[in-house]
Amino acid sequence: MILCLCTEHAYSNILTSLPKPEGGEYGKFYSLPALNDPRIDKLPYSIRILLESAIRNCDGFQVTKNDVEKIIDWENTSPKLAEIPFKPARVLLQDFTGVPAVVDLAAMRDALAKLGSDANKINPLVPVDLVIDHSVQVDVARSSNALQSNMELEFTRNRERFGFLKWGSTAFQNMLVVPPGSGIVHQVNLEYLGRVVFNTDGIMYPDSVVGTDSHTTMIDGLGVAGWGVGGIEAEATMLGQPMSMVLPGVVGFKLTGKLRNGVTATDLVLTVTQMLRKHGVVGKFVEFHGEGMGKLSLADRATIANMSPEYGATMGFFPVDHVTLDYLRLTGRSDETVSMIEAYLRANNMFVDYNEPQLERVYSSYLALDLDEVEPCISGPKRPHDRVTLKDMKSDWHACLDNKVGFKGFAVPKEQQDKVVKFDFNGQPAELKHGSVVIAAITSCTNTSNPSVMLGAALVAKKACELGLEVKPWVKTSLAPGSGVVTKYLLKSGLQEYFNKQGFHLVGYGCTTCIGNSGELHESVSAAITENDVVAAAVLSGNRNFEGRVHPLTRANYLASPPLVVAYALAGTVDIDFEKEPIGVGKDGKEVFFRDIWPTTEEIAEVVQSSVLPDMFKSTYEAITKGNPMWNELPVPEASLYSWDSNSTYIHEPPYFKDMTMSPPGPHAVKNAYCLLNFGDSITTDHISPAGSIHRDSPAAKYLLERGVDRKDFNSYGSRRGNDEVMARGTFANIRIVNKFLGGEVGPKTIHVPTGEKLSVFDAATKYKSEGHDTIILAGAEYGSGSSRDWAAKGPMLLGVKAVISKSFERIHRSNLVGMGIIPLCFKAGEDADSLGLTGHERYTINLPTDVSEIRPGQDVTITTDNDKSFTCILRFDTEVELAYYNHGGILPYVIRNMAAAQN
Repeated sequence: MILCLCTEHAYSNILTSLPKPEGGEYGKFYSLPALNDPRIDKLPYSIRILLESAIRNCDGFQVTKNDVEKIIDWENTSPKLAEIPFKPARVLLQDFTGVPAVVDLAAMRDALAKLGSDANKINPLVPVDLVIDHSVQVDVARSSNALQSNMELEFTRNRERFGFLKWGSTAFQNMLVVPPGSGIVHQVNLEYLGRVVFNTDGIMYPDSVVGTDSHTTMIDGLGVAGWGVGGIEAEATMLGQPMSMVLPGVVGFKLTGKLRNGVTATDLVLTVTQMLRKHGVVGKFVEFHGEGMGKLSLADRATIANMSPEYGATMGFFPVDHVTLDYLRLTGRSDETVSMIEAYLRANNMFVDYNEPQLERVYSSYLALDLDEVEPCISGPKRPHDRVTLKDMKSDWHACLDNKVGFKGFAVPKEQQDKVVKFDFNGQPAELKHGSVVIAAITSCTNTSNPSVMLGAALVAKKACELGLEVKPWVKTSLAPGSGVVTKYLLKSGLQEYFNKQGFHLVGYGCTTCIGNSGELHESVSAAITENDVVAAAVLSGNRNFEGRVHPLTRANYLASPPLVVAYALAGTVDIDFEKEPIGVGKDGKEVFFRDIWPTTEEIAEVVQSSVLPDMFKSTYEAITKGNPMWNELPVPEASLYSWDSNSTYIHEPPYFKDMTMSPPGPHAVKNAYCLLNFGDSITTDHISPAGSIHRDSPAAKYLLERGVDRKDFNSYGSRRGNDEVMARGTFANIRIVNKFLGGEVGPKTIHVPTGEKLSVFDAATKYKSEGHDTIILAGAEYGSGSSRDWAAKGPMLLGVKAVISKSFERIHRSNLVGMGIIPLCFKAGEDADSLGLTGHERYTINLPTDVSEIRPGQDVTITTDNDKSFTCILRFDTEVELAYYNHGGILPYVIRNMAAAQN
């Protein structure tokens, strides 16, 4: 290893001035062309960003010249899974993940103080942007007063959390908190926070970001390298630790042609998602290029980038070009800033100019799509990548009713498939059938940042109004834009009134239905569903539709473009063939078809051109930092150490650092452990740690009731992530979770193996811990897919889980498990629990050395059971750094000990 221990920067010879056209200079930068290495010219643009970061941060310790060489030689080193460090320019948080992050930082200050060190050394060393956007519950909908009512309820429920975050913004340096009511984190990031190029202390470098929400990838559409990481990893990044990552392969995705009339960016992203899932892009970057790029707006690109987690890639990257610069101007960035960005990126060979001949870049693999081939589609009923073309939707729905219970099945007996449930809704007759739409939500970062689909949806509402169609009153409709800009252009266009007439009133600015903040259905609708076992549907313009996420009573959940959300709301059912069947009957008594309400691409473009203006972005974001009256009235303690309130059910001092000493605990033996849960494939982080409502009979509900919290004030699991007592009880509490121990029964229960008792998962785990037993989890493929949710690792750790053995892991979740000291293990190819004859009733011993120096990343590990079975797994500690985290009991204890050692 080549160390750069001299005081002079190892690459000071390529530090170059960037002159301004009018004289003077913008600043200095580390010039990739100055390296005179022909390999760099062939590198994908996304890899060049990793290279620049490594060069700029080369200190001979955290980042070495060997690391730089690995990245330059990417074509040869990437297939060998070479490990590199990466130091992103900033960290992005939302409040569901931001609260636990600030809780951990506050607890780390306490721990550092107890070790005799300066607690105030715990401060973010890179800019941290925290947007409060996940607290909006759709309690009030279909009302002109919905926005104000929901915001007042939001502040009533979350006053303590908001006050805590406001304290964090003053107690910690380098932390910007964007107040609630401002918008969805990823849209705010795209329209306002994204720098594209930093110019700090005279040094220029590309913006890059890691965020504690998996859809941080939306910023990739702006040419900013960004992706989701676990909250635990993000906290270490804030504190100056480099991220250890495997140098990724890059899939080159060539786009040609243009979208047909009436086809939306959502149709495109669902098509791309299915293609990339089939190709296999887990752990890889996807880089888009080709002549079709010029036909895609920045908002369309951001929609595709946003759903990187759904197609499995670390990033879906769109290099900066003229479209990017135009968007920066549209969103209110100054001409001087845009000129600086273009000058830097051109000078450092990071700008794509499609007016010039393109050098052939090398990719790990190649895909191509003619945009003209994309068809209107939706995805569901339970997974984002299960795409269904609109013309096939009716037949697919009937197949789902027939199929056995699974991702594409509900097993409804033939004789019950056509039943009609009649009920009274506020004094008027109403009815539901299998497939009836009860939630229709224009929501989520994926689509609400895209004016074309938002205004397209409003045009559908307008055409329907003019023809005399109305959404049935028992459909819970809502409109939750990603920023105030959307409201401005809807009002400017005159189309908001048509949304209102169809029940799509503004309910709030934030992440709502897509995260599970759907609010309650009307009690008569709930009763009709539950008492008659109706397979009710939700249609939302979101990115996640895992079972149990959107609402406990909607078993079928479909992702669709905002215009299609309105269309399905009007139809009132997903059991419809839009090409052949009418949506309804108009005021003139004639049947109205889908084609009658669907706007043309030209119609939408005309409204976008006249209604979306730069001043809207400027005025919205000038006001954002001023907050709102409710936020500004929150009191803020001045102390740098947080005063924990033991009675709080929102903010609680976590137990991770209690009794911590300077000596690492080392690897822990796992002997004769019981299996806490035995899962099949595709267990998501929503299954492991739900973010939505707290079920009335759950251990978390019992805990809150015992502490005097009324049911109406339970709020959501996501809002209580600052309290480990609630979150431990909420682990594996998803009401749709399927545990093989229960023989097909659905729900958050398990079997306590020694006694055979059926208990809640929390009670079973507590019983095992009280008896002195370790536990493990058995799982199938894609364990931990979905949101980058740190509590999906923190929760199992608090329950006493020592290892997870699965067929495969989602990238971020595996990292989170490592960060909390849980051992991730993978079955050998072609094997799983069933093929090995494992029932989960065995006791498991994991034969790992007790000296960490004897453990290697990716080594084989033998596991034995008490009934004489023996099998080999792959240890999924992927890097030496991860082994160091394991030795310390997790990443945060590792950081604290290093800080204390440096001070002492």
